[in-house]
Amino acid sequence: MKHLNNQLHLIGGQFRGRRLPIIEQPGLRPTPNRVRETLFNWLAPLIVGARCLDAFAGSGALGFEALSRGCGAVMLLEQAAPVARQLVANARTLGIADRVDIVQTDALQWLAGAGRPFDVVFLDPPYSADLLIPTMTLLANNGWVATGARVYLEIASSQNFPTLPAGWELIRDKTAGQVRYGLALVE
Repeated sequence: MKHLNNQLHLIGGQFRGRRLPIIEQPGLRPTPNRVRETLFNWLAPLIVGARCLDAFAGSGALGFEALSRGCGAVMLLEQAAPVARQLVANARTLGIADRVDIVQTDALQWLAGAGRPFDVVFLDPPYSADLLIPTMTLLANNGWVATGARVYLEIASSQNFPTLPAGWELIRDKTAGQVRYGLALVE
């Protein structure tokens, strides 16, 4: 695996301006900077001290950005071993290894277990994998989301969001370039 010429650029908070290497991996695409800026503006009232889950971590863009902006702890799930190792190295580089738990696992298998509720969940699986519906179902049914939690959803701009689980409401929806993204409230 090679490092991309482009690196992950953290855009706000404590680590604003920091650049981290990311591993080249099919389907891995960091959430664009302008999308992250909008998302974290939406999450600003909730992010400080929040427990966050990034179910398809990839570059770690969302999890590391959440940590940079003051969340209490982040769990990063990543299936590809080389990518998970890079996430561990990047957490060490930032000096936040004590606030981030990186698990090399299949997200659906991991979420099939009993949950501990998270305040914010990031879902940006590979667009072609059709993972949003099964992931949201596991989150809703197994206790992974707290009442009042926010769930970030990211899909290709050409797609529509799938039907959300009962008690979830899409409260934000935006498109930027090739990305459609939204924020669901868990009631």
